[in-house]
Amino acid sequence: MTARGSVDEAEISRFARDSGRWWDENGPFRPLHRLNPARIGYIRRQAEQRFGLDGKSLKPFQGMTMLDIGCGGGLVSEPLTRLGARVTGIDADAQAIRVAADHAEQSGLSIDYRNIISEDIRKEVFDIVLALEIIEHVSSREQFVADCARLCKSGGLVIFSTLNRTGRSFALGIVAAEYVLGWVPRGTHDWRKFVRPSELSRMALGAGLVPADVTGLMFHPLKNEFALSKTDLAVNYFLTTEKNS
Repeated sequence: MTARGSVDEAEISRFARDSGRWWDENGPFRPLHRLNPARIGYIRRQAEQRFGLDGKSLKPFQGMTMLDIGCGGGLVSEPLTRLGARVTGIDADAQAIRVAADHAEQSGLSIDYRNIISEDIRKEVFDIVLALEIIEHVSSREQFVADCARLCKSGGLVIFSTLNRTGRSFALGIVAAEYVLGWVPRGTHDWRKFVRPSELSRMALGAGLVPADVTGLMFHPLKNEFALSKTDLAVNYFLTTEKNS
């Protein structure tokens, strides 16, 4: 399979096999359902700090625009919309976009879903650009980061989340998640494509983004939930960057 822009078509085909089950909490995307509370909490706190939002508001993102790149079935787009954001969700998988749009309609939510890739957006910029669990699946990481920067307003945020390339991420993200626990289908990840925080920070700086925060994400098996960590970046992590000009 070939790549279109930074998109790896083989990766898209792999996810498309299960894209009808995005909202099945016990299906192939169940780790993302478990991740969601920590992800939304992190995005909210970073935005509150950057934009001085009211942390007690039920709709802290009112009036803000967000781009969710690789939105899949809308697991992040929907809660952010409920928090007041005007969300645009894009994905190269047409079936995922159909699932996302149908679910949003059933939920009474207005979300701008598009079956396009980041390179296709030319005349829009957003307050916050999200690239969550996607950079490890693209064919050109530098091009992808540059597109994220281009799509962010001056003064805005680009927030990445991905897997670190460490021995522990291989053990937990590949061996345990795919082969032992069966959390995700085998072959979902290629450990060689995992990105160290230092590498992602360098790419961000090269694209005109300033790293502002790096926070790890840990799974607590006894609680069956994910939690943020300022010290443990060995497996999953977030990197928040600012576009200052």
